Amino acid sequence: MIENGKQATLVELIDVVKTFPGEVEALRNFSLGVEDGDFVSLLGPSGCGKSTALRLIAGLAEPTSGRIEWNVEHGAGSVGVVFQEPTLMPWATVEKNVWLPLRLNGLSLRSARPEIDAALRMVKLDGCEKMFPRQLSGGMKMRVSIARALATRPSVILMDEPFASLDEITRFKLNNDLLELKEKTGCTIIFVTHSIFESVFLSRRIAIMSSRPGQVIRTLEIDAPYPRSEEFRTSAEYLQYCSAASAALQDSMKPNHDFVERCKT
Repeated sequence: MIENGKQATLVELIDVVKTFPGEVEALRNFSLGVEDGDFVSLLGPSGCGKSTALRLIAGLAEPTSGRIEWNVEHGAGSVGVVFQEPTLMPWATVEKNVWLPLRLNGLSLRSARPEIDAALRMVKLDGCEKMFPRQLSGGMKMRVSIARALATRPSVILMDEPFASLDEITRFKLNNDLLELKEKTGCTIIFVTHSIFESVFLSRRIAIMSSRPGQVIRTLEIDAPYPRSEEFRTSAEYLQYCSAASAALQDSMKPNHDFVERCKT
């Protein structure tokens, strides 16, 4: 979607505050715009509210104050979510796990077959339809989780540290495959990660978040063109971006003195 020669803003969070019981302020004045077709990573220290922001965008929670504005129609199936753990049903086959969101939308397994097969092909698991989660490696389980998110052909995919528990070799492979998948589908991806290296390799923009209460303190543009390969991962340009992201992340972890003072009272 392009307006006046520029990519249109798909979803925007404006001065969002999220406070949990006990006056725990997870987000304060959190603002972020995500363009159609964007790949934005949320990068910040543990506990800064990255996952909370993702849950708010997904509609799994409501902000305490502030606004979340969608500039396109969105409803059931338009947003796919991939959690840190694959969260597969152990008693169900791969195809029935992928079928779940389609089933919730009222489709029978038979009528959902084209979407299931297409999603499994996109994550390179065609031929694994009848396998059970116990028969899969960690990387394969995550691919099933991604296929399930893709099954409804969403315009936005939200990913909450999906590769954090995987070994480095598998993680690199899935990073490569994720960019290939994005190129094929054209979807918008909002990606939570603790990894500077992963965020630079994957993203068009990195939103650096402060320590709690979280807010975006800097947005780092990654101007390297897609598709990105191992050549980019070992380039001087990549290392420069990683250095810039690391410096911004260090700044983000400086104490929020106002928050510290309020905790003392």
